[in-house]
Amino acid sequence: MSEESGKLLWKPTQEQIMNSNLQRFMETLSDTHSVSFSNYNELHKWSIDDPENFWSAVWTHTGIKSSVNFTRVLVEGDKFPGARWFSGARLNYAENLLRTSEEKVAVIGRLEDGTRTTITHQQLYRRVAQCAAAMRRKGVTNGDRVAGLLPNVIESIIAMLAASSIGAIWSSCSPDFGLSGVLDRFGQIKPKLLIACDGYFYNGRTVNCSQLVTELCNQLKSIQCLVIVPVTGIFKTAGTDGSGIIFENFLVTENTPKLVFEQLPFDHPLFIMYSSGTTGAPKCIVHGAGGTLIQHLKEHRLHVNLTPNDRMFFFTTCGWMMWNWLVSALASEVTLVLFDGSPFYPMPKSLFDLVEEEKVTVFGTSAKYLAALERHGVKPSETHNITGLRSVLSTGSPLSSRSFRYIYRNVKSNISLASISGGTDIISCFVLGNPCLPIWEGEIQCIGLGMAVEVWDEYGNSVREQKGELVCTKPFPSAPIYFWDDKQNKKYLATYFDVFPGIWAQGDNAEINSRLGIVIHGRSDSTLNPAGVRIGTAEIYRQLEVFDELLDYVCVSQIWEGDERVILFVVLKEGVEMTAELRSSICSTIREETTPRHVPKKIIAVADIPRTMNGKTAELAVRKILHNEPITNIDALANPESLSLFRNLIELTK
Repeated sequence: MSEESGKLLWKPTQEQIMNSNLQRFMETLSDTHSVSFSNYNELHKWSIDDPENFWSAVWTHTGIKSSVNFTRVLVEGDKFPGARWFSGARLNYAENLLRTSEEKVAVIGRLEDGTRTTITHQQLYRRVAQCAAAMRRKGVTNGDRVAGLLPNVIESIIAMLAASSIGAIWSSCSPDFGLSGVLDRFGQIKPKLLIACDGYFYNGRTVNCSQLVTELCNQLKSIQCLVIVPVTGIFKTAGTDGSGIIFENFLVTENTPKLVFEQLPFDHPLFIMYSSGTTGAPKCIVHGAGGTLIQHLKEHRLHVNLTPNDRMFFFTTCGWMMWNWLVSALASEVTLVLFDGSPFYPMPKSLFDLVEEEKVTVFGTSAKYLAALERHGVKPSETHNITGLRSVLSTGSPLSSRSFRYIYRNVKSNISLASISGGTDIISCFVLGNPCLPIWEGEIQCIGLGMAVEVWDEYGNSVREQKGELVCTKPFPSAPIYFWDDKQNKKYLATYFDVFPGIWAQGDNAEINSRLGIVIHGRSDSTLNPAGVRIGTAEIYRQLEVFDELLDYVCVSQIWEGDERVILFVVLKEGVEMTAELRSSICSTIREETTPRHVPKKIIAVADIPRTMNGKTAELAVRKILHNEPITNIDALANPESLSLFRNLIELTK
């Protein structure tokens, strides 16, 4: 494949390798398990061939705190789904994140309006204790749902940890989801307590959430208590009718209460996450406390190489799984940096201003953001002092070769760039970075430890150097424990195990090369199939990034004369027209860099592209519009009005 010959962009020094957490883990295994590995691939093979010894070693190495130790690591490991992990263990997720009481800063919170707040580990522990005591006073107990309609602020972390200390289940949405989007999610899980914001700042505006919160409480009859976090100060009394409680008044502050961590089974429900909801009501995905904790510890310590000296900033909202993933880094005693607002306000370089000011060492963001940075001409290597930044993480969609080059040319030449891929489904990664491996342009470094990831063709054969379905052939701890209100696991089985029974199919079109690097070509359900040739949309998108005239694009297939044809929609820069020359140049570039099958039959300019709440291109929604199929959940889109741009296009009738 073309990516196999991609340019070597970075490799760790021998000193960096020897000082990495991953190297220390391998040395520990040599002492404790009498196993030795000459390279990462050997370690990975052992981790999936001997999962019980591997995962128990991760438990010990990362210092997971439990009141009762496990009796067995893996029970019924031949069942997928159905395997059970760390039988007999009793632990608490929040206790493991609050394991240190140092006066070191635990979290730095930044808002778009310039507000900056900090909290130390000791202060965080105390605030969680106060919040948990308040929740208990309101009747919140083991198994109850606590919902957060919140921006990415410190209070969100306090509330989540307080709920999990009790054994309640936390679920959060970003306030920009809108009433229908939030009701589609929280309405299914029936929360007892709602913690909401008065508003938030975005792109220079102050957004008032008072009406949203009031309507939500009117329609969610399960809510017994409303708590308001005054982010903007829009209203000082909670709720428009004063029916709620301001967060500070909600906390139990007299005689700082003792924080009791309920000791719970490994698979006790911790989070309820949601699918995008673009093809129906959002699926409510329930993740267990132990599986989330051990998987995040493995990824943070061994793959991201986090230490207590790190400051990690991930640009995310509370409605994206990367928020949960970020917060778990408290278990590694990292200082978290939060930001809520527009990444481009007041200027495109704003997030790198934050990276410089807060001395961020690990910066996580989306591939879309990095591509936009380049389009805006941002060159942090020339404008910012980011000498302490050692790693950039990218996720959300495939990171193009062009963005790889941009990072090393215009951000920092000596940096570890980790493209990572997994999802809400597993609240973690299947494939990700590695501090001990080189970085090649356009590819993800490795398969995650303990993850039996392969690429299969349509016949169920494992393949290399050709595209296929990304699958996981063996159980792993962070698989969902169930879907909410899913009788007999029907939705769960249909979502992941319909393609290959007993094998997890992630829904990604991927490729593994000879050095075991991975390229994600896009979603399987949006794969193009002209004349029977499978094409990932990311293969086409990668070629379009050289065109400065294009702001955005989406590629879908249209059923036409008994076959499929490739249709490309583009958003043009202001002042640019879709000329015959531009259309020809796009087609020529795609043909030269890929194959003639990849070339769109039609290229159509539109004013906007539909996106999900998390900023992902809604390819399926566009395809449904083209074929006059119903879209069952328009409210799952951030800009549903854009769908009208794709209806009844004359160009698609000929």
